[in-house]
Amino acid sequence: MTNQTSGANEGAAVSVSSPNLRTVANTLLGALNTARPCEPVRDVLGGDLDAAYEVQELLIQSRVSTRNRRVGRKVGLTAPAVQRQLGVDQPDFGVLLSEMQRGEDEEIPYSQLIAPRIEAEIAFVMGRDVEDTERGAVLSAVDFVVPSLEIVDSRIANWDIGIVDTVADNASSAYFVLGSGKATLNDYVPAAAEMVMTINGQQVSQGTGADCLGDPINALLWVAETAAALGRPLRAGEVVLSGALGPMAPLKAGDVVEARISGLGTVTATASKELS
Repeated sequence: MTNQTSGANEGAAVSVSSPNLRTVANTLLGALNTARPCEPVRDVLGGDLDAAYEVQELLIQSRVSTRNRRVGRKVGLTAPAVQRQLGVDQPDFGVLLSEMQRGEDEEIPYSQLIAPRIEAEIAFVMGRDVEDTERGAVLSAVDFVVPSLEIVDSRIANWDIGIVDTVADNASSAYFVLGSGKATLNDYVPAAAEMVMTINGQQVSQGTGADCLGDPINALLWVAETAAALGRPLRAGEVVLSGALGPMAPLKAGDVVEARISGLGTVTATASKELS
């Protein structure tokens, strides 16, 4: 793995064997498929963040198919308060798959989730492959930005997670929804965005673009560099969820969530009613 992840490794020198990596990946996959949580995996991985990213890739490889393609990345741990809570000084990332995307007119399958939460974000849609990770090159590769909602869900019981747990668990990703409003970076300043999110008409979160690493563009640049270093650079058509603009909120069966992001309009997600 690259030095982008080693900084949060807390000096761990544990060498995690390939069978252990596969075992952890299978455990997380089982929790995902059954909607039954598992115990934390950080001790099995020896607190090794590099190993956690290897587990994440094994997990993704197990899920990818012709019907479930890689369609982008999500950036997590963009809020300073969350970074302090987990004892890290950098974000993390996960992989977006096509089966994770839902339209605004589609329900989020609540019965497939464990303890979901939802957050509002700015999503970048790439218009060209990112061949150069310098700021100007990355920004010029962006086609447009849209409002988005991300449903996160930890496969670790009771959200008892550290950085190693969430990375191995594909950054606690579950589903995402993109809104129809869009803007180009020529006439939109993500850092100045203002966000309000409601659930069933009641406000549950608010924030600004500056609450996401100081600027959602910073999250985009970080993941572009990290992805390139890992040999999987951002590609044309991919979506990058740049991180929460405000606090996440618990998602319950039947909830209707709407986020309004200034300059981009609204995005809505609806959780299906829980099965009896």
